[in-house]
Amino acid sequence: MNEQTFNTIIPVVQGGKKRQARVGLYTLRSSSGLVAKVTNYGAKIVALIARNKQGVPADVVLGFNTLGEWLTQETYFNAVIGRMANRIKDGRFTLDGQTYELPHNNGNNCLHGGVSGFNEKVWEVTGQTPYSVTMHYRAMDGEEGFPGTMDVTVTYAVTRDNALRITYEATTDKPTLCGFTNHAYFNLAGEGSGRVDDHVLQVLSDEYTPFDETACPTGEVLPVEGTPMDFREPVRIGDRINDPFFAPGRGIDNNWVLRPATDEEREQNKKDPSLRKVAVLSADGRTMEVRTTSPALQVYTGNYVEQHEGKSGKMYDIQHAVCLEAQNIPDAVNHENFPSPILRPGQLYRQVTEYAFV
Repeated sequence: MNEQTFNTIIPVVQGGKKRQARVGLYTLRSSSGLVAKVTNYGAKIVALIARNKQGVPADVVLGFNTLGEWLTQETYFNAVIGRMANRIKDGRFTLDGQTYELPHNNGNNCLHGGVSGFNEKVWEVTGQTPYSVTMHYRAMDGEEGFPGTMDVTVTYAVTRDNALRITYEATTDKPTLCGFTNHAYFNLAGEGSGRVDDHVLQVLSDEYTPFDETACPTGEVLPVEGTPMDFREPVRIGDRINDPFFAPGRGIDNNWVLRPATDEEREQNKKDPSLRKVAVLSADGRTMEVRTTSPALQVYTGNYVEQHEGKSGKMYDIQHAVCLEAQNIPDAVNHENFPSPILRPGQLYRQVTEYAFV
């Protein structure tokens, strides 16, 4: 990896103004041996190095060697997504009697915050330690069609128990939508290792949200039992990924509704009592738990990844990674039975997700 290319100044348009912004690369090391490299361009994870049970380290997220590649190729790789993750049907929602029109960047839908979401912004680094970095971004009123000026902070931290912990917080000066995720592309055999067929996935969920022909939820919440969405017991991904239930020839890109935290988990996590284990991914002697405060999990198997040369010099392609995106239910603003994504002045949005290697 050419780390020098990340330490530079690039031209950006943010808040409707052209300016120069400094980009950097920040290395976080835990006492347990987990290493994360993070850039403030898109608040992206550039590398995540974890050891397997034999002690062999590997970079387990897809990505590129230079900042120039991160600027131009697969722009959602390992990025913070906002101001609203996933799809909003027809790029439209109504809030307090006013209808807002958003960019249509996914067919007729708005996807991942619009044409230029948080994944393409240069965040201001506001704090740093050997094991953490905190970044801030101010999304202006009307940016990508969303109301309200929103102040967002994200903190990446590597912990003593071998986890990458991501904490998101946000406030707003007007009622708006708020719902973030990280779009990390995991391959636990190491980036560049090819297809994820031999990865084993468990999702601790009893329900899912079926979607329509545009990949937006219909509003129903159905049981996973008796369907290919049933991952309550560990499933080898290759045995399920090309089931006709999913996108034929592409793979999984579906939303699970997560179980609430148990009493024991609430007692263990008093600051974030809804933090709980929601999924487990295993391959090549590595096991990664996903823990989150979010109500839903989108699982995506890189169905539309274009062929690119990655960090190891090997080619990436579709189904070479698994994204485990902890977030709100897609299009929640247009379904009263889904958890509300509305953030109002005086409220604090807080979401925590951990990727823990156990």
